[in-house]
Amino acid sequence: MMEKEKNLTQAAEAEAAAVEARKKQEMEDNPFLVFFKKHFTFEGVDYESVDLSGLESLSAADMIAVNKTIERGGTVNVLPEMSLEYACLISARATGKPVEFFKALPPKEALKIKNRVTNFLYGED
Repeated sequence: MMEKEKNLTQAAEAEAAAVEARKKQEMEDNPFLVFFKKHFTFEGVDYESVDLSGLESLSAADMIAVNKTIERGGTVNVLPEMSLEYACLISARATGKPVEFFKALPPKEALKIKNRVTNFLYGED
């Protein structure tokens, strides 16, 4: 019986390692893919990642619209594109997901999104 449990544990560890290797490869293939530490459920759907590659298709008009949305909400910010709210709004535009999806993320996952957006906007080409 102990041998069977040991084999099951080894199989689970091997599967976990394979999943991590797959995630790492996917991240190398698509730098806009943001993986969550734990599955995130939104409106009954489980997510393990979100693809922000739509950021490349956005325009300055999208950025202006996001800034206006933030200003209408009463927030005044010298660098709005550095805020979490901006990252949520621009990510919603880039992915087609509702902004509520991004606002419902756990804090660490939301900061991953913010950092990816900020790196996209300010990173070197």
